[in-house]
Amino acid sequence: MSQAALPILSVFPSRALVDEKFKVLVENLPPGCPVTIHSLHHSEDQDYWEAYGHYISDDRGKVSVSDDLSFGGTYTGKEPMGLLWSMRPVLGSRKGLRLRKMNVCTPMLMDISVYSRHDGFRDQAPLASVLIERWYMAPGVRRIDIRERGVRGTLFIPPGPGPFPGLLDMWGGGGGLLEYRSALLASHGYVSLALEYFSPGQLQTADLEFNYFETAFNIVKDHPQVMPHRVGIFGLSLGSIVTMALAVESRIVRPRCCVCISGNHCFPPGRTLAGITGEVDMNYDKVRVDENNYHIWRDVGLAIMKEPSSKLDMGKINCPILLVNGHDDQNWPTVESAEDIAEMMRAAGKEHLLTRLEYPDTGHLIEPPFSPHFRATNFIVNLTKEKVIMLWGGQTKPHSDAQEDSWRRILTFLQQHLYCSPSPKARL
Repeated sequence: MSQAALPILSVFPSRALVDEKFKVLVENLPPGCPVTIHSLHHSEDQDYWEAYGHYISDDRGKVSVSDDLSFGGTYTGKEPMGLLWSMRPVLGSRKGLRLRKMNVCTPMLMDISVYSRHDGFRDQAPLASVLIERWYMAPGVRRIDIRERGVRGTLFIPPGPGPFPGLLDMWGGGGGLLEYRSALLASHGYVSLALEYFSPGQLQTADLEFNYFETAFNIVKDHPQVMPHRVGIFGLSLGSIVTMALAVESRIVRPRCCVCISGNHCFPPGRTLAGITGEVDMNYDKVRVDENNYHIWRDVGLAIMKEPSSKLDMGKINCPILLVNGHDDQNWPTVESAEDIAEMMRAAGKEHLLTRLEYPDTGHLIEPPFSPHFRATNFIVNLTKEKVIMLWGGQTKPHSDAQEDSWRRILTFLQQHLYCSPSPKARL
């Protein structure tokens, strides 16, 4: 590559929300030139994540990631966003890592670089680099700490005068306070409360009853910038169990709609989080490990589902519900659960309220689009306090496709049931 013909690398937009696509273009290359386009992220946990594709410039000396084929790397083929969704920890990193944004007030910074050659590209300096920003929280979104009526969480309010529809947002069995999905939902026009309901590894002692979640729902509903009759619930994994339980059992909560990702309807009598952990503990001998010693919990869920008293009566639900599941979920039998829910709702004449999305070769951790695929990550078992690697399932390309498609459909579902007109979206 001569000094007289330095490549030009551009990324547009260089500052965007995490669910927006970008275009990566390299110009001023020699025709037929092999190059590697590489993305690198230094996480808040001080780990490095990377993705890369091998390209050959066209007869005009250009490479467009959106339009051209990658001939190798962490992804192949025409993949406009492969530099994000195929990210993985760099060689030699710690095992079981999961990339999650904890401080949503700052962007995820990505270095996009172009190198000459395909083999050994890391041994040379990049020909050109661009630093880009990926945000969960759009300009004007307000972030408010919630510590009231015993509820812990973070409320995100979209820009503008409002009022807006609202969402109660609950994550799963890993525990802690996770804000990034709520921040992104607020960027799409929803007041969203990211709820913390137990600390990591402390689910056994989190003997929370319905009133904690009902109070959290009412904090959203009663906010002056929320339309009180347009409040939904959004849950993943354990958060989906609580979502269904509130929609079916609560006499106080009346959600306008529910979104449940990788969830199930097993909420045993007593209706507390401790009751759920008790059921898991009693069937903990059903946990299997694979050849890598990764934990597989599917059979635990199948055993619990055999007991009718452990299941919610989903025929009692009175609001639209969207179930999003993967056929390769190795953590819980979510597709089997969805089928059982469908049968219950069909028998009760409620099938019209149910929408199901199911994806092949997709695992348990279905995240917002262009997030890396996490097939197996570190997890603290509540019963033993042991740190293990949990197998969530999924294959990277189809799982990533499912994340992109499901997020688009989730936003359409929320717009349909929480907005009378197309929902506004703040843009960077």
